[in-house]
Parts: sequence; C-alpha cells; structure tokens
Amino acid sequence: MARPYTNAIKPCSLVVALCLFWLQRHMASCSVLPRTRAKNARVVHRKPMLGAKQYSNCSLYVGTWVLDDTYPMYQSSQCPIIDPQFNCQAFGRPDSDYLKYRWKPLSCELPRFNGLDFLVRMRGKTVMFVGDSLGRNQWQSLVCMISAAAPKTPVQRISGDPLSTFKFLDYGVSVSFYRAPYLVDIDSVQGKRVLKLEDISRNADAWRAADVLSFNTGHWWDVMEAGGRYYEDMDRLVALGTGLRTWANWVDANVDRARTRVFFQGVSPTHYNPSEWSTGSMATVSKNCYGETVPTSSTTYPGTFPEQMKVISTAIKGMQTPVNLLDITMLSALRKDGHPSIYSGDLSPEQKANPDHSADCSHWCLPGLPDTWNQLFYTSLLF
Repeated sequence: MARPYTNAIKPCSLVVALCLFWLQRHMASCSVLPRTRAKNARVVHRKPMLGAKQYSNCSLYVGTWVLDDTYPMYQSSQCPIIDPQFNCQAFGRPDSDYLKYRWKPLSCELPRFNGLDFLVRMRGKTVMFVGDSLGRNQWQSLVCMISAAAPKTPVQRISGDPLSTFKFLDYGVSVSFYRAPYLVDIDSVQGKRVLKLEDISRNADAWRAADVLSFNTGHWWDVMEAGGRYYEDMDRLVALGTGLRTWANWVDANVDRARTRVFFQGVSPTHYNPSEWSTGSMATVSKNCYGETVPTSSTTYPGTFPEQMKVISTAIKGMQTPVNLLDITMLSALRKDGHPSIYSGDLSPEQKANPDHSADCSHWCLPGLPDTWNQLFYTSLLF
C-alpha cells in the first residue's frame, strides 16, 4: 500500500520507524488513492460492467448537431460488413456533409469512440443486438467503428439467420446481431405470420450468454395472438405493450444482473413527410427524405413524437432489472439527411428515377447516424 508514496520515503534507517507509524495512521487514505488515480487515468483493467458513470449528470440526448471535419470515423469501402442497403457512398450518393455531423450535448462533451479502448475493456465479452433491421443497422456500425481502430486484428465472421456474429479474435470480443423484429416469437398460421405476444422462449434462449444485451423494436404489424386468440385488428400499441411485458418478464427472470448489462434502443424515426420539417414558404425537394442534405434546425420534435416510446418507457419502469434506455429518438428525428433514400444497392434504375415512391427514409447510411448511437452506447456502457 506504500507504493504511491515511494517518492516521499527516503531509504534512511533513522526514519523507518516514523514512516511505518505514519503509514498505519493514514492507511485509509492510502487505500483510496490508487483507485482515484486509476479513474483519472482511465486504466483499462476496470471491469466494463462497473463504469464510473462520469456522465450521470449530463443530459446526453439533449443537444445539437455540429459539423466536424474529423468525421466519419471509417470509410464504407474499408468496412467488411455493411449491407448494400446501408452503403450510400458505394451506390452513388453525391453529397458528403451528412458524414461529418457530430452530436454535441448541451452540458458536456461526449468521449470520442475509441475502438481499441472498447476491445481492451470488453476483453472476453459478448455484445448482442436483438431486434429488427435498425438493430442490424447499429450492429454493422459498431463492427465498422471497431474494425477501423484495429485493422490488423484477426476476425471471424459467422453469418446466419437469426444470429450473425463478428469476432475480434485477439481480444475474445464478439459483437452479434439476433434478428427478432418483435422480440416475441412468431408462428405461421394458415400462411400468415402470427406474433406470439405472450411467448418469447424460442428467441430468448440465444440471449442468455451475452454480457451486454441491446434490444430494439417498435414496428408492429401482422396477425397477433394472445391468450389463445388471434387478432388481425388489434391495436398496435396494445400489442406492443403486451409483447414488452413478456420481454420484461423474461429479462427479470433470466438475466444475471451482476454480470449482464441491458440496454433498450429508443424508436428510430422515419422521414417520409416533409411537412414535418418544412413550413410556410420553405420549398421541399421531394415528397420524402430524398435530396435532404442537412439536419433539421428545429429545437422541438419535427412531426408527431412516436407513441411507442411511451409504451417502452412504461415497460422499463416496471422492471426489476436496471435497463439503460438509449433515448435516440429526438436526436435522430433531426437527421432527415441521414437516410439511404435512393442510394441503396437493392434499387433498380427505374426505382431510382422515382424517389417519391422508392426512397428508403427509415434506415440510415453507414457511415452515418448509427455511429452516434454507438458513441452514446459506448459512453453509457463504459463511462
């Protein structure tokens, strides 16, 4: 315990007794000092599940978008995992400013994402995103951000459905995506997909071993089953609430709170209605996000705030397990410029010529907005 004070102790036999007496009296403060130094120095041996919560007093999700020429953190051509659907630069998007916007909370500065720091502090851990194609959007973003920081690290990619995994072998870190758009199980009844609102066991067995779980959902349709009955016209918010209670009960009963961190991603907004961000004499380029190249400057939510967020918040508040809500809805709503629009690999020339009907204004380009989601995820997980 005397190590932090070696510069103050001289190797003189005449003062040894006094030094020992002094150390005994100050043992309590001596035991605290190394911990304080480790925090200030961000020593990487700290367990990732025991973050210092340095940003607990910062409103991470209230702020503005600012241009920053040090972004993006990776190039799409250098990332091995981006789906054509998200690879806007590869499929002809002509502008690039949308790549350079950085989220600036009003009361603090976010730590810049550090892929090597993430790998070291998460050594031997498994991170799993569970949800729909927007969860896949975020999963691929995180893999790209880490890969850019450790380009020489041997990797292993395992592609499957519903589970895909990208492993960074030198660190024993696995980053996975499990496709479960509704979280609850799905059956086929008379050729129709049926959401089993009260059953999650078929999906959830694959989630048990993860050290970090990040869930998302919110896009609900099809026929739903609850209490042994099938509903074609069930209110979608009622269905969402029922399904989330099933999910919450599973998490409370099966997640080891001492080992596993649980996150829930806020609802990702769409930009199909330009009247939500253009008013009065302001001209719109098209009937959706096509041609939009800058964020919305509004300080209020453009359009109608997703009602699903109220249902999600209610479900989380009723849980015994601590769940970190990544509340990305508002900051994402400002990014009407961040969607693939017609610059998506799965569009035909005819579709690209008709953006009013074919533009994708729900997913996000990579690099792009999901990188900020992961910066917030990184901050909430490790700081």
